[in-house]
Amino acid sequence: MNDSLGSETSASTTLWAPTPERIAASRMADFQRWVRQNRQVDTTTYIELWEWSVGDPDAFWMSIWQYFDVVHSAEPTSALADDRMPGAIWFPGARLNWAENLLRHANTTPDAIAIVAVTETGDPVETTWAELEHKTANFAARLRDLGIGPGDRVAAVLPNIAEAVVALLATASVGAIWSCCSPDFGVKGLVDRFTQIEPTILIGVDGYVWNSKRIDRRGIVSEVVSALPTVRHTITVRHLNPDATLPDAELDFVELTCGNAKPRYEQLAFEHPLWILYSSGTTGLPKGIVHSHGGILLESLKANALAYDLGPTDRVLIAASTAWVVWNMLVDTMFTGCSIVTYDGNPSANAPDTVLRLCSDFGVTRFGTGAAYLTLCEKAGAEPGKNYDLSALRSIMTTGSPLPDSTWKWVYDEISSDVLLGSDSGGTDVATAFVGANPLDAVRTGELMGPCLGCKVEAWTEDGISVTGQVGEMVITAPMPSMPVAFWNDADGKRYHDSYFDTFPGVWRHGDWITISENGSCQIHGRSDSTINRGGVRMGSADIYDAVEALPEIATSLVIGAELSDGGYHMPLFVVTNPGYDLNNALSDKIKKVIRTEVSPRHVPDVILAAPAIPMTRTGKRLEVPIKKLIQGIDESVAINRGTVADTDVLQWYVDYAAKFRADLVDQR
Repeated sequence: MNDSLGSETSASTTLWAPTPERIAASRMADFQRWVRQNRQVDTTTYIELWEWSVGDPDAFWMSIWQYFDVVHSAEPTSALADDRMPGAIWFPGARLNWAENLLRHANTTPDAIAIVAVTETGDPVETTWAELEHKTANFAARLRDLGIGPGDRVAAVLPNIAEAVVALLATASVGAIWSCCSPDFGVKGLVDRFTQIEPTILIGVDGYVWNSKRIDRRGIVSEVVSALPTVRHTITVRHLNPDATLPDAELDFVELTCGNAKPRYEQLAFEHPLWILYSSGTTGLPKGIVHSHGGILLESLKANALAYDLGPTDRVLIAASTAWVVWNMLVDTMFTGCSIVTYDGNPSANAPDTVLRLCSDFGVTRFGTGAAYLTLCEKAGAEPGKNYDLSALRSIMTTGSPLPDSTWKWVYDEISSDVLLGSDSGGTDVATAFVGANPLDAVRTGELMGPCLGCKVEAWTEDGISVTGQVGEMVITAPMPSMPVAFWNDADGKRYHDSYFDTFPGVWRHGDWITISENGSCQIHGRSDSTINRGGVRMGSADIYDAVEALPEIATSLVIGAELSDGGYHMPLFVVTNPGYDLNNALSDKIKKVIRTEVSPRHVPDVILAAPAIPMTRTGKRLEVPIKKLIQGIDESVAINRGTVADTDVLQWYVDYAAKFRADLVDQR
């Protein structure tokens, strides 16, 4: 890049630091002691451990395998046999099963609680590890009876409920490939995804709960089944109406989990497909991202036990729908022996901080959520630390978008002064984080603690030069085991290659702007493909959001920087005001001033507009790039896939704005 990208941010403030006792008791410190004894590698700080993990990846990942005593039936010949990207070869010769490793805790703690299932309207239901293993074994046996085996696809339309966990574990047990979408998707969104993978089984739910409303989805599931000619059997979870009579053509989920089957796990190659997740699909059909049994297993053990310091005494609640990779990551926490809370409902039902109340009710020790949820609670004036007992809470993960500085402080003022708040940045692409928290370092405002173990993250200029202390493209220069083994229906690997490796051959370009400091801490500045570039000076959209949304009058916002075909540039800022405020000249001037003084005078928007809402994907991401394309005159059918949009009425407002803007341009000419 010819000019710097970034903002004039204030110096970070230390908000929390672990005590020496907490550090020594952490699983990461125990891993350091193990490495010292078994690998003769002595590390005392996190950054030293990270440097070893990326400097000798074969030794590091084999250490993860050995330290956690991975359950397997055949030994690998090495950890990393080929480090090409794409095309890395991990743990050749190994045979294992993801589900078997997760359910090993049924042997050691059979009577401990594995899942607490919570809804907005019903009583919580607990499932022990023994019961989870029993239900999984029976469901897996019935899948085999139905002819399902390795490589077959099992599609599901399920909310965040315990039955979804059972179905995933059973699917993995038989070596079939799991693919799940949230029941709030429309028919087109579901069919767009599932048609690609040609599932043999579809597991559907009769409905779900949202804002205390019971939302029937039987008709939607029926339409989807009709559109999928490969589906031979439909299984129904009677979530809303457990006593309802099912049509003859549908199998009952509960019945399939009953019986006396013994656990049986297909032994699979390390790279055998585990599940298919989907890209956002905002500009075309969603891409099917395939992850492996072994890759997700190793990454999950490393992340949850070491980075997040989880173990059998922990309980995890992550507010996520099954459409978001974070739901898969919730299930993955169970590799540590911890219990999880599944929640079917609106995180803000009845009150903005409802999910934090659930953390109190169920003794949650780790809470995960999107950054937007914490900001919503902050702006609503919530005081969860005052109103609820959150003394059990040890750590909070926030992800999905950068966390505003004010919200960092709010967490420590209003949730707990003694909690590790970690902002993680990763993606559906790898089902984990690239950069994030660890139990050894302090929490500082606006900073991600550093690259994750085994993840060789760098900031590069557009010429491929690694830089420190300035903004660059976030790249990963060495393979990770949880990188996709493939995209679905991408036989020659071209779509996979073009998605990550086209800009810098052999190097993963993720599409985020990042600054890596001398001490290894990081800041994420937003998506590089939605960069605001005024007069050659680039700015991440997140920097503008941080400044604008810190104003008490502003609820949320969307900024677009669109290069126009005539050489012009259009930079609108759309804002949604909080109740009691309207966008007037005084507020517009206030917004311009805060951008000018806290971000950059070059990035004051051309126009500030009051919008009814901000357009979002179903996974909670702002639709920056599609709106930019609309403003640039790209046809709507090419610019965006409506099936991925959370609220198409909101989208239409922006479509109309872009059309009027383009018409006005023509008139001016």
